[in-house]
Amino acid sequence: MQVTPAAWGLTIAAIVGLLLFDYFAHVRKAHIPTLKESAMWSALYVSIAILFGVLVFIFGGIDMGSEYFAGYVTEKALSVDNLFVFLIIIASFRVPREDQQKVLLFGIVFSLFARTGFIFVGATLINTFAWVFYIFGLILLVTAGNMLRPETEEAHSADNFVIRIAKKYLHTSAHYDGDKLFTIENGKRVMTPMVLVMVAIGGTDLLFALDSIPAIFGLTQNVFIVVTATAFSLMGLRQLYFLLDNLLDRLIYLSYGLSAILAFIGIKLVLHALHENNLPFVNGGEPIDVIEVSTGVSLTVIVGILIVTIIASLTSRRGKAQSAIAGARRHATNYVGLDYTADLAEREEIYSKLLAKEQQMKQLDPKYRKMANGEKALMELITRAHTEHDAFLNR
Repeated sequence: MQVTPAAWGLTIAAIVGLLLFDYFAHVRKAHIPTLKESAMWSALYVSIAILFGVLVFIFGGIDMGSEYFAGYVTEKALSVDNLFVFLIIIASFRVPREDQQKVLLFGIVFSLFARTGFIFVGATLINTFAWVFYIFGLILLVTAGNMLRPETEEAHSADNFVIRIAKKYLHTSAHYDGDKLFTIENGKRVMTPMVLVMVAIGGTDLLFALDSIPAIFGLTQNVFIVVTATAFSLMGLRQLYFLLDNLLDRLIYLSYGLSAILAFIGIKLVLHALHENNLPFVNGGEPIDVIEVSTGVSLTVIVGILIVTIIASLTSRRGKAQSAIAGARRHATNYVGLDYTADLAEREEIYSKLLAKEQQMKQLDPKYRKMANGEKALMELITRAHTEHDAFLNR
């Protein structure tokens, strides 16, 4: 179906309107969203995405509708994986809880602009050079392999190339000033650490786009579907962050599931490239008659992998152990530093969460408890959090 300029205009207006509403209704005034608020708005944004998909089915047909939902589910799953890194960045920079919403919304807006740019570049390349499908397929297969690598201690820190460059050249104040990007220090106007957080989130978004965009092009080459599926998968990500705050640690097999999905789409892209082949050194430049995977099969495989991944993660003993250990590390990291937040109730809430995770660690099977106690850095971090809490109470 040919998408009319009017349909493009209405869709873009709706996306921009949702972003503006999100900012003025929720983010402009700094606050800590409740679980009920996060759940309600997450459900609303998912409902909007589904409703849009139904409209695509009605006006675009079964194939177009299936492509949208396959793209939306894939991008949503990758977005949840992004939340892990956002969580690490926010914790590492000790962003005050009440100011985290603005950081997340900035990340969503930046990601929309960056990925839209990548989408149009990718579409141009695909329409001009059929061999680009080989490149996209290779990118996804390499990314899938990288996801299977064992997690290292570096995964618990925000220290990628973009952040190191930002820290080197962007000199900021020592403390936050609410959610302001600039503050007055010693009579001079200086940037706050919030600038570094924004750069970290934005730079990370660019890295995520390198596997996100090829993945969805492996499911559809319809630019309208690619743009809308990507946009709606990002909508509500801010609320989902607060809703899944504690659940994220339990999804220990998510990386394996995403690896399988990206590998599947990567193989599909390579098969499509062979089917459209015009490279002179491959089959003499002639197309190769290979099996092509339909969108319906792709959607079934993607949803099936995600269901198995989630169930396996939530029922696994190892998952419970990793959830307790990762949660203790995160809450201890969040707590240390007297300047973590101006909200005293938030300080007590974080400390209570730390105590709860410590209790869970004590109830783990002996082998997992031994594993947790063997992490020297984690034990030192927890001890430091307790020491700072005692000092705070006795001040």
